[in-house]
Amino acid sequence: MFFEDYKKTGLIYHVAHITDLKKILTEGMNYDDKASYKKHYHSFHRFIDKYQTNNIPPWVVREKAIFATMNYKNNPCFHSHTAVLALKVDITKCWVANENKANQIYEPFILRETENFAKAENYLNITGRDLILEYWKTSLSFQENLRYRRDLEEGYDGEVMIFHSIPPEDIELMYLVSDHRVLTVEAWQKIFCV
Repeated sequence: MFFEDYKKTGLIYHVAHITDLKKILTEGMNYDDKASYKKHYHSFHRFIDKYQTNNIPPWVVREKAIFATMNYKNNPCFHSHTAVLALKVDITKCWVANENKANQIYEPFILRETENFAKAENYLNITGRDLILEYWKTSLSFQENLRYRRDLEEGYDGEVMIFHSIPPEDIELMYLVSDHRVLTVEAWQKIFCV
């Protein structure tokens, strides 16, 4: 794993675009306070919420979550112009699901209204629906995940849905990603703050 395990650190991780970094570090984070939220994710989350299964408590609403990860596999490929943040969270207000299932429907969901990709709607209505049902059926509370460690299973990429605001004092800037180089703050400053 890229970071030490949660049981040692008590931290989970979030990647944010650098254009949001100043606000995050001074004001904290809410689920809907990033520029990309409404443009890229709001309707996608609503689509997944529509297929929520009966095992999910009513407070778990993907549309109102901040997303993070339990950890990253070794040598993660972060997007340039992003910041990797460590977060302290209230684990009683977090839910864990397999991000791999959601990722398999993101592109068809986004592209289905684009010329030449309209048939992606068929994929969403059959395979996509099944993937979402499996996403919810294999999800569990953060506390249950600490017991069963589903996030460490092969093929299970444990995304954490956080259902509370995160104040700035619970956010630590770990790395800046510049042209695909993952740099500590000190390394970034040595290059760019001359």
